[in-house]
Amino acid sequence: VSLQELMQPESGANGTAIAEFILLGLVEAPGLQPVVFVLFLFAYLVTVGGNLSILAAILVEPKLHTPMYFFLGNLSVLDVGCISVTVPSVLSRLLSHKHAVPYGACLTQLFFFHLFVGVDCFLLTAMAYDRFLAICRPLTYSTRMSQTVQRMLVAASWACAFTNALTHTVAMSTLNFCGPNVINHFYCDLPQLFQLSCSSTQLNELLLFAVGFIMAGTPMALIVISYIHVAAAVLRIRSAEGRKKAFSTCGSHLTVVVIFYGSGIFNYMRLGSTKLSDKDKAVGIFNTVINPMLNPIIYSLRNPDVQSALWRMLTGRRLLAWGGLN
Repeated sequence: VSLQELMQPESGANGTAIAEFILLGLVEAPGLQPVVFVLFLFAYLVTVGGNLSILAAILVEPKLHTPMYFFLGNLSVLDVGCISVTVPSVLSRLLSHKHAVPYGACLTQLFFFHLFVGVDCFLLTAMAYDRFLAICRPLTYSTRMSQTVQRMLVAASWACAFTNALTHTVAMSTLNFCGPNVINHFYCDLPQLFQLSCSSTQLNELLLFAVGFIMAGTPMALIVISYIHVAAAVLRIRSAEGRKKAFSTCGSHLTVVVIFYGSGIFNYMRLGSTKLSDKDKAVGIFNTVINPMLNPIIYSLRNPDVQSALWRMLTGRRLLAWGGLN
C-alpha cells in the first residue's frame, strides 16, 4: 500500500472518531529498519548511561555540590525522560512491525514530551541566571543562589512546564479526527496531529504561538539579557586567563541553548507548511535523540571536575570490590 493511498480518508469514515494513529516511522524500506534500530538503541543506551553517570558523579562527589551542578543533575534526569518518551516506542514498533498507536497513547506521548522539553527550557534559563550571579554578583552569590532558591527555581520550572503541556494536550483532545490517521513521523507531536484533524485547528495554532511566545520567548530573552551582563563583566577582567576561565563556564551552556532553541523554533514555526517532509523527521531526531545525547558530552564529559569525579567513582568501586575479595 502506497503512502498516498494510506493518507486518503477511509470510505464512510466521515463523522466517525478514529481510535488509533499509524506512525510510519523514519524509513519505509524494510532493509533500512535494522540499521535504524541499531542506531536508535545505541543512542538510547549512550544517552541514558551518560546522563545517569553524570547524575551519580554529582551526587557522590562533594566538590560538585554547587548550584551549577545541581541544575546540571536535574538536566540529566530531564534528558533521560525526554529520550525515553519517544525512543523505546520506536524500538518496539521496529521489532513488532506494528505501526498502530492508540489515540490515548498518542496524547500521553504528546503530554510528556512537552512536559520534559518545557522544564528543559526553564532550567536552561535558571542556569543562565546562575552564571549571571556567579560572574556579575560574586559577593552575594551564595545568598542569592541558596539551596532554597535552587529548589524554588526547579519547582517553578516543573509547574510552568506542566501547565503548558496540559494546556496543549487538553486543547488537542477537543479536536475531531475522522478521516486519514497516518502520521508520516516517528512520534506524536502537535504539527503532525494538526494536519490530520477534521475540525479547525486555527485556535490550537494560535494557542501554540501565544503560549510558545511566553514559554520560549521569555526564557530566551532572560538568557540573552543574562549573557549581555556576563559578557560586559568578563570583558572588564584584565587577565586573559581570568577571561578564559569565566567564558569557559558559559560556553557549554550557550552551545546547548543555541541547539535547543534552534531546532525547537524550526520545528514549531513551520505549522503553515502543507506537507511534512523528511526535514521534519530530521528536526524530530535532533529534538528527541541528539539533544539529550549531546548534553552530557557538551556539559560534563569535557569538564575536568566531572571527569575526575567519574574516574574516582569507577576506581573507588573497583578498589572496594578488590578489598571485598581479599
